[in-house]
Amino acid sequence: MANLEEADKALKKADKYTKVTLTRWGPDFEKATPLYEKAASLYKLAKNLEQAKHCYERASTGQCRTDNKWLGAKHLESAASLAKELKQWDEVLDTYKRAAELYNEVGRPQVAAEAYGKAAKAIEAERPDEAIKLYIEAISVFEEEQKEGLASDLYRAAAASMIKSKKYEDAANLFIRWGQACDATKAVASQCKHYLSAIIILLHAEDLAKAELCYNDLSGVDAFSNSEQGRCASQLLDAYHDKNVDDIKYIVKDSNVIPHLDHLVVRLAKGLPTGNVIEMKKSANKTLNMKDEEEELGIDEDDMT
Repeated sequence: MANLEEADKALKKADKYTKVTLTRWGPDFEKATPLYEKAASLYKLAKNLEQAKHCYERASTGQCRTDNKWLGAKHLESAASLAKELKQWDEVLDTYKRAAELYNEVGRPQVAAEAYGKAAKAIEAERPDEAIKLYIEAISVFEEEQKEGLASDLYRAAAASMIKSKKYEDAANLFIRWGQACDATKAVASQCKHYLSAIIILLHAEDLAKAELCYNDLSGVDAFSNSEQGRCASQLLDAYHDKNVDDIKYIVKDSNVIPHLDHLVVRLAKGLPTGNVIEMKKSANKTLNMKDEEEELGIDEDDMT
């Protein structure tokens, strides 16, 4: 109760400093901001999260008006965290995005990317599609800054969201992208793991044709084609082409590389084969034959105008 009363007093006093009077021609944020910060902390202690959020937002405004956008962004992150506790998902998104904008304005794009990642993590259970977009936006920033090595947690979180949402092709493409990022940082072992992960995800999705095409493309990377992960992928695809369910299961169980993949991918691998392997083989043959015919005729499926 004492915290709440003290918070009310601090907020009331802060608001007075932001109002124009006969003797004050404009808001005095230098005096108001510390009071908003004090009120925010006290309201949080008193479990009045709505008022605490409001005060953090006011403190952010004050810091920005006194030319300290860094602290302004920090206060917005605090407000966004409280919005999450209050399950105000629109505010969570908006507030983290505003924080990211401020970080960009002070020349800290990586911290802005981290804010996007926090926003994604906060909403992914409720709004997975929006969370995935935020994760990808954050990843793109690190890639543009050539700091891919710092984005591992973001790649992993985005892939997990995609798999949980059954966006398997997107997840496979992301693992390939992650592998390419590892190539840029000379992390060859991780690169090969991510490429194998992409193929396993496509097999789990019962798309043998795409898994085959993916493997063919990735085999052009010497590091992968000569790796244990590359050999594991080749063995799996051979077993699928032979329509041998027992071999597929044995390869997964006996593999010394699959257990070292991301845990979600390991779980998918342990469930192989999914679906009817015979039907998958027929469908793959049909798809691959059509692709061969298109290539012979010079048809570009991406340009059907």
